[in-house]
Amino acid sequence: MTAEPWLVVIDMQHVFAAGSPWASPDYPNASAGIRRLLPHFGERVVFTRYVAPETPTGAWVPYFEEWPFALVPPDDRLYDLTEEFDAGGHPVVTRTTFGKWGPELVAATDGAAELVLTGVSTDCCVLSTALPAADAGIRVTVVADACAGASPKDHQRALDAMSLYAPLVQVTTVDELVGRLG
Repeated sequence: MTAEPWLVVIDMQHVFAAGSPWASPDYPNASAGIRRLLPHFGERVVFTRYVAPETPTGAWVPYFEEWPFALVPPDDRLYDLTEEFDAGGHPVVTRTTFGKWGPELVAATDGAAELVLTGVSTDCCVLSTALPAADAGIRVTVVADACAGASPKDHQRALDAMSLYAPLVQVTTVDELVGRLG
């Protein structure tokens, strides 16, 4: 188990960037915050990717009936990390679920006791990762200005919901976190 926190960069992909029906309007702001944090974590960085399931089942069937543009193979450019987030040798966890918490993320972060979450969308993939990680006993820090939601209102609502889980989940800013990391 790693004592130092790991930075988890959630789903900074074309599917959530400008030009996509799922684009987050604050993607550029989250991107800037993440780029400020990356040097403070060195090798302790993992990227995640959401990809559509090959064959949707259950509730995913009507979901993809509503969003057919996203039902493409995992190697489609839509699911690539945006160019500014080339993983550069860091691990990449790819899942067909919005939440990225699971054995793959545990392994990629060397069983870290603390995760620092950034990325998109605050009100979907970040929230869906933060809560099960906290339930598993992992200290979770969500960096508000290194995340972006489907809208500013949805972003804030998700931050408010995650704040209810304190002290398991802490919400902070890039400046506060950089100050803490030294």
